[in-house]
Amino acid sequence: MQDFSTPSGPISNHDKVVLCQERVGYEFRNFDLAISALTHASGASTRLQSNERLEFLGDAILGFTICEWLYSQHPEYLEGELTQVKSAVVSRRCCAKVSRRLGLEECLILGKGMQSLTGVPKSLLSDVFESLVAAIYLDGGLEPARQFVLRSMQDELVQAVKGHSIGNYKSALQHLAQRQHGIAPSYQLVSEKGPDHSKAFQIVAVLGKTRYTPAWGRNKKDAEQRAAGNALAELQGLEPPYPTLDL
Repeated sequence: MQDFSTPSGPISNHDKVVLCQERVGYEFRNFDLAISALTHASGASTRLQSNERLEFLGDAILGFTICEWLYSQHPEYLEGELTQVKSAVVSRRCCAKVSRRLGLEECLILGKGMQSLTGVPKSLLSDVFESLVAAIYLDGGLEPARQFVLRSMQDELVQAVKGHSIGNYKSALQHLAQRQHGIAPSYQLVSEKGPDHSKAFQIVAVLGKTRYTPAWGRNKKDAEQRAAGNALAELQGLEPPYPTLDL
């Protein structure tokens, strides 16, 4: 059973807010607002005094913040790709993970029935994260709320973008090439080596008259993806991630 008490007794609501402020990196001017954000319906006198309304607002602010970040940081993504990555980041599972990492379960204000549970349900952890986003917004404005979201969810954003990018270099290059140059890239076989049962292929991505750094792959599909990754990097003035000799 979870025990969030101290040697002198259970943690007071005031102390839970103080602990929460330390863990989220934000100091509330309106203490009552913070208490509302941490209060589950089971610990409130009425549902209007719980964090349910704040959760509703926080969900919208969270979604907006992630959408704005993705839109500005990844101009190569189309609408569908933006939606996929955003959905992964703002999911209840992801919010609960971030909430647990911040240690917010120790800050929750729960009814006696909920306190007796072994472990805090993920739904409560997800809800309190969204509620705190809203509370910070109402207390300090959009920028502190935005900073809290991006700071807290940095790892999740990186992983979501990375997970989307793996295997999608060709798609990203196609979108970028058509938008900026009005043409589609092509892929040409440069070389191959190895026995028939274990061949490796070297492919180059070509855009117009420009040939980018070729890449090796265990099969043609993999080599094309890597070649597209090289082209994307070079178009952005970066070093190609798959050097010619890399396999």
